[in-house]
Amino acid sequence: MTAQTMEELVSLCKRRGFLFQSNDIYGGIKGLYDYGPMGVEFKNNLKQAWWKSMVYERDDTEGLDASILSSPVVLKHSGHEDTFTDPLVDCRACKSRWRADQLFENNKCPNCKSEDLTEPRPFNLMFKTAIGPVDDGSSFAYLRPETCQQIFTNFKNILDSTSRTVPFGIAQMGKAFRNEITPRNFIFRVREFEQMELEFFVKPGTDDEWHEYWINKRIEWWINQGIKKENLKKIEVEKNELAHYSKRTVDINYVFPHGEEELEGVANRTDFDLGSHTKNQNDFKITSEVMKNSSSTTKLAVQDLEEKKWYIPYVIEPSAGVDRGVLALLNEAYREENVDRDNKRILLSLKPHLSPIKAAVIPLKKNNEELVNLSKEIKSNLQKLGLGRVVLENSGNIGKNYRRHDEIGTPICLTVDFETLEDKSVTVRDRDTMKQERVSIENLSEYYKKYFN
Repeated sequence: MTAQTMEELVSLCKRRGFLFQSNDIYGGIKGLYDYGPMGVEFKNNLKQAWWKSMVYERDDTEGLDASILSSPVVLKHSGHEDTFTDPLVDCRACKSRWRADQLFENNKCPNCKSEDLTEPRPFNLMFKTAIGPVDDGSSFAYLRPETCQQIFTNFKNILDSTSRTVPFGIAQMGKAFRNEITPRNFIFRVREFEQMELEFFVKPGTDDEWHEYWINKRIEWWINQGIKKENLKKIEVEKNELAHYSKRTVDINYVFPHGEEELEGVANRTDFDLGSHTKNQNDFKITSEVMKNSSSTTKLAVQDLEEKKWYIPYVIEPSAGVDRGVLALLNEAYREENVDRDNKRILLSLKPHLSPIKAAVIPLKKNNEELVNLSKEIKSNLQKLGLGRVVLENSGNIGKNYRRHDEIGTPICLTVDFETLEDKSVTVRDRDTMKQERVSIENLSEYYKKYFN
């Protein structure tokens, strides 16, 4: 059973240190969240799983970590300065501000139900910041609204330094910023977020086939992270709703606690991006509507060695939000179970590779020096295996420790008891089944590696 309400997830996240409202001691800032001790581990594990699948397990992809500050020239030629806006409506009655597409009730204010609204007007979603010591408006940059533009501007650098040939991809994870008017639904829509994006460059004419390949590949990946297939929906974006750069986009939707919405999008961006940033655009047959007269001094094109012609590659873009992935996987893993007639437990049945803590080592009695020292030794040895974080729980309350680690998704707990001092074995408890077994300390490392691999 997934979470029934968003409130259940919000409560768990704060109680167990996954997520906190940012700046909450001063009342917080809407649309900004901080990842706590468990949250940062979980988020990093999700990112590592994505990076592993996109870069390490493929022979046609390179990685990039580009700057967050973006030149206005880049975002001018990408079309963002002209198109990255939302239609904005003000309520004259309560002075609240809304995106026009959020007026669900016949153009009534969602806050006070007034119909006294302004006409929609465009609102730029990009954050601007000054560069240099004097803020006189002459030198500024944008906080990037998406991670992909620096991939396109670095296309030739990566091509030249790695000797890649089309088809190949460039992967990047990182922060992006959008000045959302009405952030909502916990971490689903926020102003500062992280993206996991791949730009996969292909020869024109092969783009439809590659697009279908990546749609299926991304659905398969989310299933492997623990999302049930029936909770993922493949949605074809209508032509009149496509982004200005897109030939075709398919959204992978998930049934969140607040309803079905986009988890990841897979777009065929055609040659729009490289065409927008390339020198002498008229030298190429560019099929998309791009910004003409680019001021770039670089030719972002490749040569077809058989036909001896230069061409601008098409781009297939799988783009996922890290925060939305965190929310979806928390919701998917959330369980409430009756242990017996009087007791209920909450657990996160996360895939072991995503769990914030891989194992908890628990001495039965916290003041017993022999038990505690042996527990520390076991914890240290397991930590050295490099499979993730291992913690020592020295509270002396086994029941509470089990419940805590159920709620944060720890796959196994190892109890060091007085019997351990005699037979050199520990009790290993499984999170999902609650079954326990004795494993010798001598074989514990092999058992642990086998469990997680």
